[in-house]
Amino acid sequence: MDQFFAAVEQRDRPELRGKPVAVGHDAARGVVSTASYEARRFGVHSAQSMVVAKRLCPQLVVVEPRFQAYKEVSMQIRAIFQEYTDLIEPLSLDEAFLDVTENKQGLLLGVDCARAIKERIRAVTGLTASAGVSYCKFLAKIASDYRKPDGLCVIHPDRAQQFIDQLHVDRIWGVGQKTAERMHRMGIFTGADLRRTSLEQLVREFGKMGRVFYDFARGIDERPVITEWERKSVSCEQTFAEDIFRPAQITIELYHTVEELERRLAKSGFEGRTLTLKVKFADFSQVTRSVTQECILRKKDELLPLAKKLMAQVDYSQQHPIRLLGLGISGHRAETEQVPVPHQRWTELELEFLPW
Repeated sequence: MDQFFAAVEQRDRPELRGKPVAVGHDAARGVVSTASYEARRFGVHSAQSMVVAKRLCPQLVVVEPRFQAYKEVSMQIRAIFQEYTDLIEPLSLDEAFLDVTENKQGLLLGVDCARAIKERIRAVTGLTASAGVSYCKFLAKIASDYRKPDGLCVIHPDRAQQFIDQLHVDRIWGVGQKTAERMHRMGIFTGADLRRTSLEQLVREFGKMGRVFYDFARGIDERPVITEWERKSVSCEQTFAEDIFRPAQITIELYHTVEELERRLAKSGFEGRTLTLKVKFADFSQVTRSVTQECILRKKDELLPLAKKLMAQVDYSQQHPIRLLGLGISGHRAETEQVPVPHQRWTELELEFLPW
């Protein structure tokens, strides 16, 4: 979907149409969840500090998020997808992979399915969607972002390699800012540069992701559309109104975070053995610390001592205060009992370097 949260707000509030809108909490520590295209022209983007966003765009209209409304629209969109296929892999409220090889409407071409779905979404919700069509998930994902808003991009197998070769590496799925910087230091700036880099060098530099990048550079992505996901982790985090650095403050906030994590574990029924602490500092640098136990971690009395031990491994001070604390449980019991998954079955979650 295009600018999903902002688009819903502009649809439901006509006075916002044509104006720069940011969905998020309007506070000193608020963060932009979604920015309208009018706001993006000023450099406003998601995950940006609201203070910075308002500085870039003084006329920015900040709207508190209405997640229930977004979920309702998301369900409408999901119902439209199901008119065409049952092979649906949701990525978020506003994005999903669809396998339409054998679709319910009997359409011969994927591009015809994509065009029909876009038209149905507009008719039912009044919103626009962008679609990418290709023979694999990697290329379909890139194509979906290529001609926003209201775009439709098709990457044919015969032209895939040419398309990949001209891509900047930061457009490749799984390449974040830090990975892109490492690639640039290696002289890798485009898909063509990446394709010229040996598998051995990529694996040496990026571990298992090196093999993924090697395949992506050649248009290889054998992941199927997965309709059901097994939960991999449960986590929670808190951004503080003011940075904290005193040990007593940190202990109190750690206690509250453990309580919330315990509540989420009980609600989800998730079972895991690895506790991960996430700490983000005032300068937005970030560290994580993890510990794995033989027993399932569920209760506050088990979690709090471990969280304190992990916190003791983190260097902070008045000159290097803490902005955010987070805790997560990962390492499902069943995972330790299974054999390693073959390469062709790796999942999107392996692109994440943290358990949340």
